[in-house]
Amino acid sequence: MVALSRLNNEKFVLNAFFIEMIEETPDTVITLTSGKKLMVKDRLDDVVKRVVEFHRLCNQTLQVVRKEKES
Repeated sequence: MVALSRLNNEKFVLNAFFIEMIEETPDTVITLTSGKKLMVKDRLDDVVKRVVEFHRLCNQTLQVVRKEKES
């Protein structure tokens, strides 16, 4: 999950697995796999960093679960 801010500063959390595309036009627009578009206050680079970190944490969790099952 990735914490973001709408243009009106309202905070929300987005499931990063549903992100299809992120673009800066100049506002940051996130297109979801459903086709829905979200405009956020956060900069494109910041959103990308958060998404990468989210996926990194998911991968670490998966590795821990696999190791526990092997034991």
